[in-house]
Amino acid sequence: QVEVVESGGGLVQAGDSLRLSCTASGSANLRDRTVGWYRQAPGKQREFVAAISSGTNTRYDDSVKGRVTISRDDTRTVVYLQIERLALEDTAIYYCYTFFSGATYWGQGTQVTVSS
Repeated sequence: QVEVVESGGGLVQAGDSLRLSCTASGSANLRDRTVGWYRQAPGKQREFVAAISSGTNTRYDDSVKGRVTISRDDTRTVVYLQIERLALEDTAIYYCYTFFSGATYWGQGTQVTVSS
């Protein structure tokens, strides 16, 4: 089993920056795995935010390009999602996911609330 854990969410003000973290424990870690982030705002469907390949390739949703950066730490076992210039519409639960043995594993999510 793989447990994916997100952290770093919280209550922030519009215009602030925030860095979310994603790690995994159990049978595998995030090293050399594709990892991504989705978010789900109240009353809306879950939507893709960003992903990073097992190498260094990154992909972003058009709605966050230029404000969001996905990266790994030096050990490659932590994946970060840096969000700049937070806006009210960024309020959502942010979920991290990865793949292991043909299955997709999701974390429980971390809440990001942006206030004006």
